[in-house]
Amino acid sequence: MSETTSETTSRPGTTTADQTITPEPSAQRDGGSAPARGERVTHSLVRDVALPGGTGTLALVTLDNGLDHTKPTTLGPEGLAELRSALERIERRAADGEIVAVAVTGKPYFLAAGADLTQAAAIQGREDALGLGRAGHAAYAILGGLRERTGVPTFAFVNGVALGGGLEIALNCDYRTVASDAGALALPEVGLGLVPGWGGAYLVPRLLGVEKAMDVILARPAANKPFKAKEAVEIGLVDALFDAPDFLESSIRWAEAVLRGDVVVERRELDPQPVWDAVVAGTRQRLDAVVAGSRPAPYRALDLVAAARTATKEEAFAAEDEALADLIMSDEMRASVYAFQLVSKGKRPQGAPDAKLARPVTRVGIVGAGLMAAQIALLFAQRLQVPVVMRDLDADRVEKGLAYVRSTVEKLVGSGRMSRDAGARIVANVHGTTELGDFAGCDVVIEAVTEILGLKKTVFAELEGVVGDETVFLTNTSALSVTEMAADLRHPERVVGMHFFNPVAQMPLVEIIQAAKTDDAALATAFAMTKKLRKTAVLVADRPGFVVNRLLILLMGKIVEAVENGTSVEVADRAVAPLGLPMPPFALFDLVGPAVGLHVLTSLREDLGDRFPVSPGLQRIVDEKIPVVLDAPRGLPKPVDPAIQAVFGDGTAGGEDALDEAGVLDSVLTALTQEIGLMLDEGVVSSPSQVDLCMILGAGWGFHLGGITPYLDRTGYSEKVLGRRFLPDGVANVPAAAAVQHA
Repeated sequence: MSETTSETTSRPGTTTADQTITPEPSAQRDGGSAPARGERVTHSLVRDVALPGGTGTLALVTLDNGLDHTKPTTLGPEGLAELRSALERIERRAADGEIVAVAVTGKPYFLAAGADLTQAAAIQGREDALGLGRAGHAAYAILGGLRERTGVPTFAFVNGVALGGGLEIALNCDYRTVASDAGALALPEVGLGLVPGWGGAYLVPRLLGVEKAMDVILARPAANKPFKAKEAVEIGLVDALFDAPDFLESSIRWAEAVLRGDVVVERRELDPQPVWDAVVAGTRQRLDAVVAGSRPAPYRALDLVAAARTATKEEAFAAEDEALADLIMSDEMRASVYAFQLVSKGKRPQGAPDAKLARPVTRVGIVGAGLMAAQIALLFAQRLQVPVVMRDLDADRVEKGLAYVRSTVEKLVGSGRMSRDAGARIVANVHGTTELGDFAGCDVVIEAVTEILGLKKTVFAELEGVVGDETVFLTNTSALSVTEMAADLRHPERVVGMHFFNPVAQMPLVEIIQAAKTDDAALATAFAMTKKLRKTAVLVADRPGFVVNRLLILLMGKIVEAVENGTSVEVADRAVAPLGLPMPPFALFDLVGPAVGLHVLTSLREDLGDRFPVSPGLQRIVDEKIPVVLDAPRGLPKPVDPAIQAVFGDGTAGGEDALDEAGVLDSVLTALTQEIGLMLDEGVVSSPSQVDLCMILGAGWGFHLGGITPYLDRTGYSEKVLGRRFLPDGVANVPAAAAVQHA
């Protein structure tokens, strides 16, 4: 039914994205809310096209909101009513024999980006939510039933982005073509707390088969991975692919060939009921393992698909209406829209200096050639398209870093995700050295060495004797003081924190840390680089752990603290499942490395006090290199290894200080609430929304949570711990008055 993400985008642990397309947000900010803007009406412009072979007349409907390509076409009540009226007129003409085909297309670059989420999130009552679903079905059903009623087939000419309700327009048609440059085709509703509500949950499994439908409706939204045009043809979402320059003309000729019978499009038979049931049961089992009941949308979508095998179209569409109405009136959907808009607005970072102050970057130096340094080198060479030099202490380390760049490029080229010429340019642009002097001429040097403050200070001190006075120094530190790092330099104003997250290629967040003496030119350079790298920058004050590590390490610290006090590792690992995070705590420990987690936990304890607990058990895990998780089937979270219980406390679970799952979750949420309150008091970021943006993009905190602060608000922790909400009522939740009415 709804949505709007384009080209690819990135959430932690998923694919990267270069752009997000969204309706203008309603004017809410952290300090308050404003009325939602009126609907940006998408008009249905109809013209007759004489088919070139003389077969007859095709009625072509073009969806257009009258604005340029930066304002995507979205559908609200007025636009849907206009579409329905236009299609009703067309149906009368079809019945009278005036036309032989109907086609729907869009303005340049868009078929439609779905329902207007801003309008949907402003709905105050369930009846209005139900009406939105019914309005879409009423219009689209004309397309879906025209051939049966009049003998006139319908075509969708997908000329650009087709998301949610935009793709469902095409799905309701009899045939579909797509332009080779169409940016994204997807049903991303489940990722935003909704379901495909204008036919998608019924039509996709019947078109593609139930197994492929699970990918389209559930798996792809979870990974935020829309289909490219070619992929959409391969899976069967569309029937034919044509080059963009003459797409409309080619589509019209193809439609006439279909009318004449020269082109026959085969449709698959329905999967047998046992196959359907088995796929549904397996998917439900997977949802229970990954989502663990933390949000309703995936389960409602699965229920709709389960019923699609035997339901009539009318029954299925009515069920979609009911599910959509319930979900629009859910906190998860409102939080998802809030998160979506945050990510969209994050492309224009708060607090960034004037971009004109940024210095040109024509050559980059990287201190270190380890895995993180090599990932950064590859990203810089790929996106900045400038020479990059990696330096380490010995030739073996340098060669390992270069080998990583070469092998990664080879994989990208081999998979078709990068051209051979582009790969060759990247490899040629990344150089290795053991000589400090090779950094001369670099406009920017970033250090990515071991997290030891003294070592980083030494690196920068040595660099000052080699590079020019205006060379910007960046540090990829994850927790250390950038101010202290720069304190003894002749030019401390040139030092900026630029904290990437691992894996660098996939993680969209960069925390930009302004030290005590960082000047605007250096800061602007870091922001400009981040934009060219196609990452989202968040300005963060120079405080221990910044945002993401401070909160993630606290969460993990409270988990191991509970285990130290007698809670079983399995209970502790399950405790935060209601949050629906990307992975359980011990799997996260395994991903970042227990040694890294322990180092940061110890560092934060030294700087911030005993809110960050001591863990002798974790120390032993690191010292003895004890594995913390068991293997799991591909795509499923790795469970904690029960055997590690022996390293904590007295090695047994139980006792008067042991917590159950609810107790562990309460401990974690209380600690996080307190810490965010302290961070805001310290001015680590400018607002709660910036905390949310960091946790969404840097830690994989789910859209359905709205990041973190909306969840703490709606579960009452912010008021219980701090005596106040983080966000005003209604900003990222169903307003209290509307919630009472819905109940």
